[in-house]
Amino acid sequence: MTDQQLPAGGQDLRERAMTRLKQKRDFGAHLFVYLVVNGFLIGIWAFTGSGFFWPVFPLFLWGIGLVLNAWEVYGRKPVSEDRIRREMERMR
Repeated sequence: MTDQQLPAGGQDLRERAMTRLKQKRDFGAHLFVYLVVNGFLIGIWAFTGSGFFWPVFPLFLWGIGLVLNAWEVYGRKPVSEDRIRREMERMR
């Protein structure tokens, strides 16, 4: 089925599905880069004598961003028409 063959609401659904898939793909890339870069930093730390574990700083701070990105992609619920209607009723 092509874009022209989709029902009226189908195009909107397709766009939302594409957005979700792109978010998931981008999160996967973010996670991969996090693991590679921080693995490299831990390797440098281990190679240089394993003193104070300084990689904890990028691990923790970047990890916060990674967790927030994961929550945005997998945890947050999209705003539905029902929720919009209920909020409008509450505001009246």
